[in-house]
Amino acid sequence: MSAVDSHHHHNHHNNHHSNGNGTVYDSNGNDEIKQEIKEEPMLSDDDVTFGEMMKKKEKKSKKNKRKAPESGEEEEESEDDYKPEKRKSSKNGKKKAGGSEDEEESEDDYKPEKKKSKKNNKKKGKASSEEDDDDDYSEEDVKPPKKKAKAEKNKPSTSTPAKNNKKEPSKKKVKEEQEEIWEWWKEEKKPDGVKWNTLQHCGPLFAPAYIPLPDHVHFKYNGHRMKLSPAAEECATFYAGVVNHEYSSQVQFNTNFMKDWRKLMTSGEREKITDLAKCDFTHIVEYQNEQREIRKAMTKEEKAKIKEEKAQEVVDYGIAIIDGHKEKIANFRIEPPGVFRGRGGHPKMGFIKKRIVPEDVIVNCGKDSVIPKPPLGHKWKEVRHDNTVSWLCSWTESVLGQNKYIMLNASSKIKGSKDYEKYETARRLKKKIGGIRERYIADWKSKEMRIRQRATALYFIDKLALRAGNEKDVDESADTVGCCSLRYEHIKLFESAKLQETDKKEKEFVVEFDFLGKDSIRYFNRVAVEKRVFKNLKLFMENKKAGDDLFDRLDTATLNEHLRSLMDGLTVKVFRTYNASITLQEQLIKLTNPDDNVAAKILSYNRANRQVAILCNHQRAVSKGFDESMAKLEQKIKDKKAEVKEAEAALKSARGAEKEKAQKKYDQKKEQLKKLKIQRTDKDENKQIALGTSKLNYIDPRITVAWCKKFEVPLERVFTKTHREKFRWAIDMTMTTDEEFVF
Repeated sequence: MSAVDSHHHHNHHNNHHSNGNGTVYDSNGNDEIKQEIKEEPMLSDDDVTFGEMMKKKEKKSKKNKRKAPESGEEEEESEDDYKPEKRKSSKNGKKKAGGSEDEEESEDDYKPEKKKSKKNNKKKGKASSEEDDDDDYSEEDVKPPKKKAKAEKNKPSTSTPAKNNKKEPSKKKVKEEQEEIWEWWKEEKKPDGVKWNTLQHCGPLFAPAYIPLPDHVHFKYNGHRMKLSPAAEECATFYAGVVNHEYSSQVQFNTNFMKDWRKLMTSGEREKITDLAKCDFTHIVEYQNEQREIRKAMTKEEKAKIKEEKAQEVVDYGIAIIDGHKEKIANFRIEPPGVFRGRGGHPKMGFIKKRIVPEDVIVNCGKDSVIPKPPLGHKWKEVRHDNTVSWLCSWTESVLGQNKYIMLNASSKIKGSKDYEKYETARRLKKKIGGIRERYIADWKSKEMRIRQRATALYFIDKLALRAGNEKDVDESADTVGCCSLRYEHIKLFESAKLQETDKKEKEFVVEFDFLGKDSIRYFNRVAVEKRVFKNLKLFMENKKAGDDLFDRLDTATLNEHLRSLMDGLTVKVFRTYNASITLQEQLIKLTNPDDNVAAKILSYNRANRQVAILCNHQRAVSKGFDESMAKLEQKIKDKKAEVKEAEAALKSARGAEKEKAQKKYDQKKEQLKKLKIQRTDKDENKQIALGTSKLNYIDPRITVAWCKKFEVPLERVFTKTHREKFRWAIDMTMTTDEEFVF
């Protein structure tokens, strides 16, 4: 099948719908403070903890006591040291929280295909704004078939030495995961802004055309059968897909759907169909269920045929050639039309996502490359040759009006070098963080309200890893906020209060945060703050009411401008990366016992990672099958205890040569029981915390690789194949040197 002919190849995932949540960048537009901030000298380059800094200030305050500070602001307690890992997690939600400013990549974006690649190329330059928003990826779930790969050259071993490695991965598995690596991190960097010199690809794979329902499947309105036009009928199938979901009971969803559906009806249909409550989708729902069961009951031969078709799609559309090297494409399928679901009561839930056609798509490729051919009878909206961006195709989706992109896979050179630069910037912040903290602490008492607000907001961004946030029209998107866009109603102040219900003692100067963050995930947290911060918040809340901005003289653009004056490349997001990475490193040092077995070491790693997930508010709902899964594990533990008792009894009665054999069996059973108990603890502690997001997007992967190397833990036990493909550069850099990596 040729690249052109397969544009309309049937897609078997037509019912897949994304939430459509992207990220929009804007600013508050406070022109009076959008002036260039003069660069000021850093006070210190030491890696000073927050608590140490406050102790220094206490000493200074004693010396200057005769100067009578304006309101006792120098009496801050030192017990609230800078320990981001001890923050309480919020209660509800799935994965992530924060304002809309942040653009980290969701874990779901990375489901790479296996492929063969070559070597050698130049390293990319600085990332451009066009592709900074990784949420603009099409959310089509690409799961191509597995393919055999070539032997990987120079790949460092990720297994433990023989003494601790009783269960080696099967040769088949090892062979499957090995492939030739393009070691771009060892090559010369491209000029700033240049992403590639040559780029060639086959364009996107469009969703298949709608196949009308069979004649025996009827739509009814007000009890009467009604034959719908193809466009109206397709929309009816969208709604049928959510009839048994809570969406169909939400007024906003139904109102929006009916509004958009009527636009696609014929004039005759619009006259008749006026009330969604009178629409009967029963037959369509039954037909969809039947088709689902038919797909489940397919023979091996039928499944193999579909697998081959998918494999051919990957061959035709899943590979780009960049500077002469093959790279995997993350999301070459354009999402099919459907109904927008949104998250957290999104105001646009229920609107219809229109079908994307070639006339909507901008194609980006090299000047001298073969331009991808659109499907027969169509043409591209535009063809560009822009090597300052890394996206291959772009279009605007119809519900939120946001740009969507086809991008290279997470394991590609462009993505990898962007990650490398991100973590190196965070490492540079480590050297500057002491001086930056001293600076914003001094600014808490500034006579200028905008500077005082900026310093207070930066304290929360640093201490709590809050996202920056942006102002936006709540009628156009979900009411999510970040630090800069917090409103009066999002915080409460307590002179003293318990941080958690289980605490015995109250803390002084407590702030309670309660707001919807990124992806409409609730952020709820109580934190004890410095006395001056508490007094500032009181001041900022004076003469304000619900709906008023807490930081009314601050926006993200202004804050980032100030940060760039403190350190080149510094933005609010860098604090999140820095604090996530430094927290993991500190926790690993604290929790890892070199004498533990591998299972116990992995428990320690997960506990360290959990502190990062709590800091970043990466939550998930407890899975529906959690209780059943735990019950099965408890039964395994119960059965294993019985086996241990049996082995113990056999050991006591054993004599001579049999005793050694019995002892070995007893020790083996005890070790197995210990591993099961560790597994139970780990599973229970992680039931509401998502560890994958921080590992994939915030924590410098070299910390994990160095830890595995030092404590002889197989990297496969901590990093999935997705992680190992994405972080090849980190694995190679860390494993091929005798020097221990320190973030």
